[in-house]
Amino acid sequence: MAGGAPRPAARPAGTKPYDWDPKTGLSRRVVPGQPGGEHTVTGLAHDERSKVAYDADTNQRAMEARSRKIAAFEQTLLPPLVNGDAKGGDLLVVGWGSTKGAIEEAVGRARRDGKSVSSVHLAFLSPLQPGLDKVFAKFRKVMTVEINYSDPKGGPCITEYNRRRGQLAMLLRAATLVDVDCWTRTIGEPLRPAQIHQAIRENMPGGKR
Repeated sequence: MAGGAPRPAARPAGTKPYDWDPKTGLSRRVVPGQPGGEHTVTGLAHDERSKVAYDADTNQRAMEARSRKIAAFEQTLLPPLVNGDAKGGDLLVVGWGSTKGAIEEAVGRARRDGKSVSSVHLAFLSPLQPGLDKVFAKFRKVMTVEINYSDPKGGPCITEYNRRRGQLAMLLRAATLVDVDCWTRTIGEPLRPAQIHQAIRENMPGGKR
């Protein structure tokens, strides 16, 4: 280019591209091309000098730094929005990923039928968005809708203790200590609003259909 291409400034003296921030676990991002900022990118555990590490102490510190990054990121997230009545109701349907449109259409149909049902769609699973326990506490029942497998209630050999639930339901139960139920299908195709609408009718608490 005429006049010369813009040159990146030299990195500040003393900056280490692999120096973990003790609070957030993050390393300073050194822009490629900065004089003295050359560094190696690897998925292997490494020390503060970018050397691949196999010793126990470095691996332990690296794992702590990775976990701290997730915790720091979680603090930037907002609670999920409630589709329907955010004040609460009889049933809250929780989903993530490609099920959003079908869930919200089904919830809309159920609400027009007079059902007290709302939905939440999660944008993040690791970390989870904050405040889920407070949202869940406003509803009599919380149920995930998942393209996943779960054991039917009352199936042969199935008890409340050994019953496999959908993976999202298991994650939410562990994170919120709420008795989250699930409705799942593994039919090899996207879930349809009519299927979810029927599941909502069948899973309204207190036998409300």
